[in-house]
Amino acid sequence: MSRTALVTGAAGGIGRAVASRFVADGFRVVGADLHDPKLNGVFPRRADVTCAQDVRELVHGVITDHGGIDVLVTCAGLTEGTALHRTSEEEWHKVLTANLTSVFLCVREVLPSMISAGGGRVVMIGSVLHRTAAPGLPAYAAAKAALAALGRQLTVDYGRHGISFVTVSPGWVRTPATESRLGSGDDEERLRESNPMGMLGTPEQVAAAVAYAASEEAALLAGSELVLDAGASTVSAASLLRDGHRERMGLPPLYQD
Repeated sequence: MSRTALVTGAAGGIGRAVASRFVADGFRVVGADLHDPKLNGVFPRRADVTCAQDVRELVHGVITDHGGIDVLVTCAGLTEGTALHRTSEEEWHKVLTANLTSVFLCVREVLPSMISAGGGRVVMIGSVLHRTAAPGLPAYAAAKAALAALGRQLTVDYGRHGISFVTVSPGWVRTPATESRLGSGDDEERLRESNPMGMLGTPEQVAAAVAYAASEEAALLAGSELVLDAGASTVSAASLLRDGHRERMGLPPLYQD
């Protein structure tokens, strides 16, 4: 019997790749987003996952139409920010709502059906930036760090029901959003130099990790975080504190007024 996967943020770079991978793996896939992902084999649903009512209707509709939700993948999010002393309360809450509260709302709604079914898989897309912080993203880093902690907590609370929670935390991934930030070939080269493997990730590589995390074979990953950064987080932090190195990497100064 085919299993059902609900993927949020399915119109984005990573979300599209995840949805496509699950289709290829034989899942019934519902792709939720504010925009139609327009992917073959994906059932599109328009939903604002920061709105509790939208999430209720989304999850109820998927369960009604497909009999349940075996896998939830939360790809929806927002990469935005500025230095903390310039961050308004509105901006702070906007980023936390997009990256953390949205996950809370989605997980809360799917848990009863997964408990009734005797199990399920939840994969949350985090970020390596809560391990190796970048300038100007305090709310984003806080939200992504919270996801990893949330995954551990929920595994303790719901693992006995056969529900696994895994956080997949990519580093730099070549998505349309990333491409828009790369001003030149030099920018990309600097990013490549920032990790030992000398490479940027692809959405398909992230999707492969998500597919494994959601599989029955990966049950022992429950409560874990998979870091996909080509070794960037293994680089000595001291090198990033040297002004000359930061300049070569195209990074801004650590201290700005």
